[in-house]
Amino acid sequence: MGKNRDLIQILILVLIGMFIPFLGSVTISYGFNVFKIGTTFGYFLLIFAIELLIIYLYFAINNWKAKKNIEKLKPK
Repeated sequence: MGKNRDLIQILILVLIGMFIPFLGSVTISYGFNVFKIGTTFGYFLLIFAIELLIIYLYFAINNWKAKKNIEKLKPK
């Protein structure tokens, strides 16, 4: 459980770290419009979540395949 908690904390720090430059670039491009910044960041988070899901599935499938192959190679 601690491993997942650490991962969540790291992802939150990454999101905060990405939001600061994102906020600056959107402010320069659009001006300080809270609604536009909020919706743009929401779309950004949605795309980021889809990307993380794809990466998680990739590693989960590869882990499953590797465990399956290791079980085949274990002496009985």
